Amino acid sequence: MAALGEVAARWAPGLWRRAVRAAAWLGGRRFASGGTQVRAANTGWAAGARGISRAGLGAGFPTSGCHFHSPALAASGDVTSPAGLPRGSLSPRLRPHSPPSRGRPGGWGLGTLGRIPAPQVLTFSTFLVARVGGGSPPTFGLLLDIDGVLVRGHQVIPAAQEAFRRLLDPQGQLRVPVVFVTNAGNISQCSKAEELSAQLGFQVQPDQVILSHSPMKLFSQHHDRRMLVSGQGPLVENARALGFKHLVTVDELRAAFPVLDMVDLQRRPKTTPLPRSDFPAIEGVLLLGEPVRWETSLQLITDVLLSDGNPGTGLATAPYPHLPVLASNTDLLWMAEAKMPRFGHGTFLLCLEAIYRKLTGRELCYSGLTGKPSLLTYRYAEGLLAQQAARRGWAAPIRSLYAVGDNPMSDVYGANLFHQHLQTQQEGAARSCASILVCTGVYGPQAPSPTVPAPGSEGSPFHGHRDFGFRPELLEAAHVVSDLHEAVRLVLCKEGWAL
Repeated sequence: MAALGEVAARWAPGLWRRAVRAAAWLGGRRFASGGTQVRAANTGWAAGARGISRAGLGAGFPTSGCHFHSPALAASGDVTSPAGLPRGSLSPRLRPHSPPSRGRPGGWGLGTLGRIPAPQVLTFSTFLVARVGGGSPPTFGLLLDIDGVLVRGHQVIPAAQEAFRRLLDPQGQLRVPVVFVTNAGNISQCSKAEELSAQLGFQVQPDQVILSHSPMKLFSQHHDRRMLVSGQGPLVENARALGFKHLVTVDELRAAFPVLDMVDLQRRPKTTPLPRSDFPAIEGVLLLGEPVRWETSLQLITDVLLSDGNPGTGLATAPYPHLPVLASNTDLLWMAEAKMPRFGHGTFLLCLEAIYRKLTGRELCYSGLTGKPSLLTYRYAEGLLAQQAARRGWAAPIRSLYAVGDNPMSDVYGANLFHQHLQTQQEGAARSCASILVCTGVYGPQAPSPTVPAPGSEGSPFHGHRDFGFRPELLEAAHVVSDLHEAVRLVLCKEGWAL
């Protein structure tokens, strides 16, 4: 269709002029096409500016998805849990847990999203594509999971390729704003964008990719701390990109204190080194993804927490509240090429929490949790969708979000949690977030509904993280479809766009 439009524009100047006049006349109006109401492209850029301004995330940004210390809030109990629980109803382990002496400011926010770019020049082909697409700039956006939705391991799921044939225009540009929201974190944002571009056959920009730890850019109150960082891949590069300035890896800590790592007989020191007193204290723990040697990371992270950041010394009593712990990706399982799901970072966190509780009798507390299903991750994604729409010159605000995933515990739970949040608090432009569950990954149509485990009970146990709690209504997807192709067809149909 677009190719025919370009030919018509080249050989019929009169037709071109009539098309431009028609587009200008249709701006902001509604007209009937085949019995369906279709909105024409709005040419009022002031309206677009207002829409993006509403989508901006200001200093009043809610604290859902991140626990932090605020003396005033601590006194009143007026905090919000990452699971969106009512203010003041938090369990003890979710309450702000560090005294003012640790120096954590009581708030943070997102700045505005920047000014709107100049409008794009209307071409006859884009005019025709707009008519086919629905007659107006898109007012909806897609949040797409990656593992189990687009790919399984290194293999692209065929239905995902079919889906993007519907989402791309003849110029290879996305017809609607899309961000890829993954709980993976052991790769850089740029590398993930390049990987997706090669797999999907079109250009994916780095700012279309949200890794599990991407929202940690907002944790500026921790960026100047000396943090022990755990994970794999470009670990230090990722942490610095998030804003953390002073980092110590687990391997560096082990080299400084070799007697701490004693599980592997081959790695034990052959002689006893002299104790070190010149190693600066660690001021927090940053968990960006599952590490390779779990026994080493579990041991050294626990040592840091029990020694208040001085693992070369011993304390008679473990300090509590402990040092701040920031973690991303609470997925217990994820889907790769194997027939059964693989352990995720949530499994590592479960081990760390169990060890800390067994040793101290207390709960390990997080100063921040990011990745799905955290509300913070969805707010962050909404902001990137608004930026993307502005960059493309789409003036209408993005009102409806569709989150497609394969994991009920993270994708569906998080989308439903965000949808509930939008019904009561509307900081941005979005008014709804529909959860769509596909059957190409962790979820299978024959899987029993998750329940709180009870002795002798049947059914699937709840695999979500303890801090989000078991809420059965949040695990029910708004739509269950076979794959991403069916999900995209569903969304386009609901939005009145041509398939």
